Amino acid sequence: MSHPDDQSPINPLPPVVVALFLLVVGVEAIFWAGSRGLVGGPSAVGWRLSALQQYAFSAEIFDWMLATGNWPLEHVKRFVTYMFVHIGFTHTLFGGVLLLAIGKMVGEVFSQLATLIVFIGSGIAGALGYALILDPDVPLIGSYPGVYGLIGAFTFLMWARLGELGAPQARAFSLIGVLVAIQLVFGLLFGGNPDWVADVCGFAAGFLMSFVLVPGGWRRIRDRIRRP
Repeated sequence: MSHPDDQSPINPLPPVVVALFLLVVGVEAIFWAGSRGLVGGPSAVGWRLSALQQYAFSAEIFDWMLATGNWPLEHVKRFVTYMFVHIGFTHTLFGGVLLLAIGKMVGEVFSQLATLIVFIGSGIAGALGYALILDPDVPLIGSYPGVYGLIGAFTFLMWARLGELGAPQARAFSLIGVLVAIQLVFGLLFGGNPDWVADVCGFAAGFLMSFVLVPGGWRRIRDRIRRP
């Protein structure tokens, strides 16, 4: 039997969060190695551009699918695959760090499957919001809408906890408020793509999904519906 003092003070990361992080970082590592000629030969320099063309979410393609009613897998997959393609190392680094930090806190409460559903579902919601609200010409890439979905789930946990304590539940939204404010300031100062709309939609999706995905959530909703 192990002694309590022998146990690590750091809880291990949830496996699903580790897997998502390795996928995000692994794709970027391949692009980095290819751009420096370490793998793939001369053609590897264009791997990132090729990936953007094949896996980024395009509002124009989405509009075409809506108009024609044709939903080929090669384009439907973009609702998810865009989250694993980034502009460069820094873009990947910030997304990966947030994924580990927020994913750990959510994954310690949610099941592995629920954590994955929040990430993927929020990414899909973010892409839909990006296309329907903005109808932009610039493709959407990056893990941020999925990560913001995890932030939404974390906000839900804080919101529920503050409610149990009788504290002001609006405090739970301080993190998302700060993040959105930072993005708006950077957008005003330096310009850029308004992909923060996808992030906010991802956050909203993650928060709303948590009502059902949090342990015991569906049972509580069912009991409330049945309550006279």
